[in-house]
Parts: sequence; structure tokens; C-alpha cells
Amino acid sequence: MGFLTPMYELGEYLAWTRSGDIQLPDFQRGYKWEDERIRQLLVTVLRGHPLGAVMLLKTGNSQVRFKPRAVEGVDLAKGTEAKFLLLDGQQRLTSLTQALSGDGVVATKDSRGKLLDRRYFVHMATALTDASRVDEAVISIPGDGVVRTNFGKDVVLDLSGDDKQREHGYFPLNLLYGDYMSWILELDDRELGKDFHKAFINPATTYDIPAIVLDEDTDKAAVATVFEKVNIGGLPLNVFELLTAVFAGDAEHYAKTKEDFRLNDDWKDTQQHWSHHPVLAVVESTDFLQAVTMLTTRKRNLADCSDRPPAISAKREDILKLTLADYLEWRDALREAFIWAATFLADRHIFGSRNVPYAKQLVPLAAIRVVLGNDADLIAVKDRIVRWFWCGVLGELYGSAIETRFVRDIEAVPAWAKDATAPAPRTVQDANFTESRLHSLRTRNAAAYKGLAALILSGGARDWMEDKALDKVQYLDLAVDIHHVFPQKWCAENGVDDEHRESIVNKTTISARTNRTIGGDAPSAYLGLIENRAQINSQRLDELLATHLVDPPALRADDFATYFAARRESLCQLVEAAIGKSVQRDIGQGLAAEDSAQFEPEVLANEMDEELN
Repeated sequence: MGFLTPMYELGEYLAWTRSGDIQLPDFQRGYKWEDERIRQLLVTVLRGHPLGAVMLLKTGNSQVRFKPRAVEGVDLAKGTEAKFLLLDGQQRLTSLTQALSGDGVVATKDSRGKLLDRRYFVHMATALTDASRVDEAVISIPGDGVVRTNFGKDVVLDLSGDDKQREHGYFPLNLLYGDYMSWILELDDRELGKDFHKAFINPATTYDIPAIVLDEDTDKAAVATVFEKVNIGGLPLNVFELLTAVFAGDAEHYAKTKEDFRLNDDWKDTQQHWSHHPVLAVVESTDFLQAVTMLTTRKRNLADCSDRPPAISAKREDILKLTLADYLEWRDALREAFIWAATFLADRHIFGSRNVPYAKQLVPLAAIRVVLGNDADLIAVKDRIVRWFWCGVLGELYGSAIETRFVRDIEAVPAWAKDATAPAPRTVQDANFTESRLHSLRTRNAAAYKGLAALILSGGARDWMEDKALDKVQYLDLAVDIHHVFPQKWCAENGVDDEHRESIVNKTTISARTNRTIGGDAPSAYLGLIENRAQINSQRLDELLATHLVDPPALRADDFATYFAARRESLCQLVEAAIGKSVQRDIGQGLAAEDSAQFEPEVLANEMDEELN
């Protein structure tokens, strides 16, 4: 990659954007500058102050064919070839192009986000009075050139025509690089026109903006990196947006179909294909591309017989190397694999997107399904995939460095799933869980918290009021969610600290109706209320409680300490069964000495309201 740093006059930039010599790469986001920011930019130009460099990419690289589009506000003939693609400076050049050329009407918005059309003028006499008054002299008015008040009934200033503009002494800035001379010559005050031309119009013709011009040998990864470094004022560019432009410029696809490939539209088709699986709302476009990249690089890795085959990867730089052919090779298989992943989650009693422990774990899960094909549904194979899944969730291994773990999983899980004697995947090897972690799992933000809630449901938990299995259908019908077993109000009144009160040990998944019945009462009270309303005896209710790994005698005795210790141990055993490993008991049965002080009374004023959550 090479680059030059020339200086170009603003007039040249405007000519290039209007002609299409400068266009935007398709990954650039839309124009979004607000009115006041545009006005200040024009003040900068009139004062002759620098407005920063722009970055351009020379076109002509056959390996990187970005689909170009015109700067907003410019109409180009179809097929107009760009000489440069604008990587940095879009907002500035778009503002200047619209405000300083054509009719000067800029489609923008006000400070509250309201869309509007504006034109920009400078009051010549004010601007000439003092350089410090240029800001005051530049005004923004509605696109029709008329300033109104009293809900549009009264005209305050009318600059809708040349004569009216000259009458009030306002120079239209869209003529600054256009036919300003005929406008100036028609002024009654010739001296005013002469002075304004000398002080502002003439200097504008030599107003320079520095450029950084990247040559045609710059590759996609370099473009992405450079764009991110210089575009600190905007949203970060992601690989999906960059590949959108790359795929749209695919010459082979266009020759075959006579259409550009629109990755964004294709992604919308994918989402529509998944519309009956709401859990897949957590899958992002970049996740899908990572899965494609893993399968693409895996295929290359397996086909290479050299001593150093290309690595399997899910990294950004390798996503950027994808071709449209690579994407299309795996797209359909992955669409179906993610649907399979959704049913896999449903079998684990994970039904909604907010309950998915790790959205990113679906990336290797779908890729593994593609590799295994229908073998993924064989009992022993599925059992090992399930174990790998829970190791990732309960071992909390997908919170960071996920690209490396993706690769290790796609390399090892398929072989291990089909043959238990094969080396175990690193995710299975790395997973561990300690008893004390149950104390700190208190919110849905933790993957293991959501995982344990799902595991309890998978074990056959049933609703306490209606004795219904909390499966996919009942989950929605009963408005099921995670709630406290010992209510917040009771805990606050009885000195249970927030560590124990909010722990997953004191939470379970129940229906909205059951939760309303519980309220903020002591368990001994609300259990009797449930029995009366459901018209069941204590034994029947105790059986339902046990499906949630709850110790009925401790609950009925309002014995939080005994309940907590017993359920903590039951959850440890549940984790052991899921990950196939022992859980380290670092607290012990009952309350450890270091925990005893945590049951001292404390003031929890903000949680004294009746428990409904």
C-alpha cells in the first residue's frame, strides 16, 4: 500500500463530487450532519480556516472492487465510473457539495433530529464589518428561502429570488463556486459587491483541503483498518458493511446475473427464513460471516497437503478475504444449521433470545452442525454436543477471546462428538465450576445464571399452581420468568443479605400467576395460599416443589439457611451432571463461618415493597 498527500482546491472537490469522479464506497453510512454543524463548516471556509484532511482511495484494483455510490444530493448517470472512493470526509464533502453547488438546498435535520431542508446565506455587510462577525453573518433558512413566524403566517425574511437576496444584502452561498459574477454585478451597491468579492469570493477560489490518497494496490484489510483509524467521529466500520461493498462489486456475479449482489438484502432474506425462530434474533450478520469463514478456512485447511496448511480462522482479517463464491457455498447450509441450533436450544429449555446464555456460542454450534450433517442428531453424538454446550455456558468460556475458541471447537468437537476416544475439545477441558460461584450468580447478565435456570427446567420443573410442564408452549402461555423463592420483602424483613437473596440459589422459573400468588409473603404463608387456590394437598405441592430442586420441609419452616444450603448442593450436582466434572465445594454444607455474618439484618428500603418480581 502506498499513498500521496496532495493539496486540492475546494472547487476541484466540488467538481469531482458533482461529476462522479469522487464517489462513496458502498460500506459508507448515510449522510447525517445537522443544520448547525453545516453552518459552522461554511463559516470555517469563509474565514479560511483549515477543516482537516480527506482520505481518498484510487480505483482500478481488480482484486478490490468496491461498489461505488454517488455523494448524497448528486444524481449520476448509471454506470458513472469513479476515479476516487471517499474513505474519510464524507460528512464534510457532502455538506459542502450540497450547500455550495446546485440549488444550495441541503437535506439535514435540526438539533432535535427533525428532518428539514435548509439553504445558507451570508449577510455581506455584517461579514465585512469584522472578521469576528462572519459567524453572525452566515445564516441558515428554510429551503424555499422564506423565513416565517407565527406558525407560518407572517414572513420575516424573503430570500426566495435573486432580486430579494440583493435587496436585503444576502449572498447565496451556493454561488460561491458558481455563477457569482452575474449576481454581484446586479447589486445596486457596487462597492459592497467589490469588497465582498475581494474579502471572501476570491480567497475561496484558492481554499485548499489536504488529501491522503491511497493507491490502487491497497487491499481490503488495509482499507478497513485505515477507515477505522480515521473515522473516530463516526460508528466503527464492521466487516459486514465492507463485504457488502466487495460483494456488490463482484464482476463474475454481475456477468452471470446482470445484477449486483446485495449482501444486506441477502441477510434480510436469512432473517426472514428464521422468522419462526425468535431465539435467532441474537445472531448478528457478522456472526453469520464468522461461521462462513470458519467453514471456508476449514475446507482449505483440509485440502492442503503441505507441511503448513492455512489455519482455520474466524478472525476479522480472514472474514475480509471471503469471496462471494465462498459466501454462497455455505450460506444455505448455515441458514438451516442455525435453525437446527434454535431447536437445540429449545430442547435445552432456552426459548427466548433474552435467555440465550452466549449468543456467540451459536456460531461454532451452527458450524459444527454443518460439518456433522445429520450425524449431529444421533443420540451419542448429540449427548456429547450437549456436554460441550454446557461446558461453554457453565464454565463461562465465551466471554472473551472467542475467535480462538471458535477455531478450537470446530477443529475438535466434530471428531470427539462422533468418537468419545478422540481428544476432548478445549472447551470441555477448560470448563470448571465452584460452589461459591452460585452466590455471585445474581442477574441475567451472567451466562451461567441463564444456563442454570434452563437446566432446572430441563430437569422437569413444573408450575406450582397448574402442574404444567414449562415447555415451549407453556413458557409463553404462562408468562414464565425467573423469580425469587424466598421473596425479596421477606428476605429484607428477616435479615437476609443481597448476596443470598439475589443468588440463583434463591431463584427459579415460575409462571406469572404463581409469582403473583407468592407476593411478598413468607413461604409458609404462600404455600398454604397456593394449596387453597389450586385445591391440592401438601404432598402434591411438595412434589411440584421438588421438581425445582427445592427442599419442601425447609421452605415450609421458613428456614432460609437450610433451604439455601440444600438447594446449593442440588445445583452443584446439576452442574456436575451437565459438564461431566466435579464441582469444587469451597463453601461446604450449611453456612460457612465466613458467611454467617451475611445474615445480619440490614436496611433495604428500596426493596420493601411487595415482591412481584
